[in-house]
This record gives sequence, structure tokens and C-alpha cells, in this order.
Amino acid sequence: MAGGRVRVDICFTRARVAVFVDGCFWHVCPLHHQPPKRNTDYWAPKLAANVARDRRNDAGLVGDGWLVVRVWEHEAVDEAADRIEIAVRSASRER
Repeated sequence: MAGGRVRVDICFTRARVAVFVDGCFWHVCPLHHQPPKRNTDYWAPKLAANVARDRRNDAGLVGDGWLVVRVWEHEAVDEAADRIEIAVRSASRER
């Protein structure tokens, strides 16, 4: 990726599919995230920076021709696996 290195959780190099498994706390899940009540001066910018980095990484990977799949930690494993499989099969057909 131009501009930096990205650490992908699962990478399907031939299909160019990058999978991230995001924790609800660390990546500010819209369903389950509970902002910390203490040390908010530390946590608010830290978590906002995590989300901003995620968006930058997504944009960079997509710009380099990758398909990005983000899975939340609360998702059912079989449903997440199905989404990933569909993405990999779809991306493989396009190549």
C-alpha cells in the first residue's frame, strides 16, 4: 500500500481480499461500544485515532485494488465466514 504498512488479520493474497476482525471497544462498534467513563481525555482521542486509521487503511487498500472485509467481534462466526467466502469468491472471479 502506498504510504505505509497495514497489518491485516486475514489476507487472501491471490484474491486480494483483506479481512480485519475488529473489537467492539477498540474500533468503536456502533452497536456495542461503551465509551469509558474515566480518563476520557485519553480514551476519546485514542479511539477516534483507531477509527481514523481504519478508514485510512481501508481507503489505501481499496485504492491499491484490494477488497476490504471488516468483521465485528460480536458477529456469529458462521455468518462472518460466509461473508468472507463470498468476498473471496467474488474477488477471485474478477481477476
